[in-house]
Amino acid sequence: MERSPAVKKEDQDNWHISTWVHRACFAAGCATVIFAAAKSISLTSSLVAETSSSRLWLKTLSAALLGYVAADLATGIYHWAIDNYGSAKTPFFGAQIEAFQSHHQQPWAITRRQLANNLYIAAAAVTAVFLPVNIFMADPFNLAFAATLAGCIMFSQQFHAWAHMPKGKIPAVVAALQNAGVLVGRGPHATHHHAPYNNNYCIVSGVWNRFLDETKFWLAAEMVLEKISGARPRSWGETLPEWTQIASEPEME
Repeated sequence: MERSPAVKKEDQDNWHISTWVHRACFAAGCATVIFAAAKSISLTSSLVAETSSSRLWLKTLSAALLGYVAADLATGIYHWAIDNYGSAKTPFFGAQIEAFQSHHQQPWAITRRQLANNLYIAAAAVTAVFLPVNIFMADPFNLAFAATLAGCIMFSQQFHAWAHMPKGKIPAVVAALQNAGVLVGRGPHATHHHAPYNNNYCIVSGVWNRFLDETKFWLAAEMVLEKISGARPRSWGETLPEWTQIASEPEME
C-alpha cells in the first residue's frame, strides 16, 4: 500500500528504503502468518493421528485455498474503497488514500521500494488483526484459512509491484505464476491504470476481477452508497488529475 515518494523534501532520496521500523513490522507480520500455519499443521497432524483419516489434510488444504481466494476479494474491496472515497484528511486512512493517488500518478514507484518498505503497513495490520485470533483459535481448518488469508493480504503489495514490472525484471517463477493466473499479471492489472479507472481492483490473483467487473458489482455498491450517504465515487467523474500519470519511469541507475 504505497506512499508518495515525495512527501517531504528531506526524504526524497530515501523514500524507497526500508527502515528498522518497516523491518520490525514486516517480521511481526511474517511471524503471525508462520505461527498460524504451523499451528494448523500441528493440530491437523494430531487429528489425523487420532482418527486415522488422512482426508483431514485435504480439508486443511481446502481451507487454505479458500483463504487465498478470499484474500483476492478483500484486496479488491479495500483498493476500490481507497481509490474512490475519502481524502488525505480522512481519519486513519488519509495517508493510504493519498498514497493510492500518488500510485496512479507514478505507478513505477512501487517497483523501486524495498520489500519491508512496501509491505510494512499491511504487515502491521495483519499482526494487529490476526495474531490475537491465531493465539486463541484451536481449529486447524480456520487457522489454515487465516494463515493464507493473512499471508496473501500482507504480500499483496509485492504481487502488485510485480504486476508493474516487465517480465524480464521479475523472477522466472513469478512470471510463471502470473501466466498461470496464480498471481495478478501485468497485462490485466494495466487496465486499472486507464480511464475510467473503475475495474480490476483485486491484486492477489485477480481471479475475482472478471466476475466483479462484468456483473457491475462495483457500480451497484457505489449506487447503494450514494443512495445512503450521498457520497459519489471518484470514478464517476471525469479523468482526475490525481489519477493521471504525470511522469514516465526514470532510467534505473
